[in-house]
Amino acid sequence: MKRICVNCGSSPGFDSVHMATARRLGEELLARGCELVYGGSDVGLMGEVADTVLAGGGTVHGVIPRLLAEKVAHRGPVELHVVESMHERKTLMADLSDAFVGLPGGFGTLEEIAELLTWNQLGIMAKPVGLLDVDGYYEHLLAFLDNAVAGGFMKQEHRDMVLVARDPADLLDQAAAWHAPTSAKWVGLKRSSRPSP
Repeated sequence: MKRICVNCGSSPGFDSVHMATARRLGEELLARGCELVYGGSDVGLMGEVADTVLAGGGTVHGVIPRLLAEKVAHRGPVELHVVESMHERKTLMADLSDAFVGLPGGFGTLEEIAELLTWNQLGIMAKPVGLLDVDGYYEHLLAFLDNAVAGGFMKQEHRDMVLVARDPADLLDQAAAWHAPTSAKWVGLKRSSRPSP
């Protein structure tokens, strides 16, 4: 894995453990010789992980929509790609990256991680996606996914695509060993009721 995309909050969070974890992740990327791909901002967890990699002499690729670039684009030695939309941003970040790590965040982080997992589920992409579950931040999301399996809306194999760890090194080790699921997305699809194309 050469390039790791980090999806995370543009806020630091109230607990200092979140910024500390962002720094630890940046340090782990440096130790492994990995380049960082991220949302291009200089604020919050996004800025912290980028600053850590830059401070260690690493390579950082930022991807940011023009609307946000005017407000929060990183001004350091980041290879900054300015795009026109959030859709272009996600597509380019996915194209540039070999694996994805989700730190804590809000709507944007959740949406980015969910779309990446959906692409894997549908076979559009085959790249590892994991969550750094800092202080149990993602435990309710993981419970939701377990409930989706129990309710017949997701296969266990697809639930298992979500790599989870509390330590950056552990999560990156899991990503390096990951294999794409082999079964189709649908649970209990009635093919006989589908109209002919």
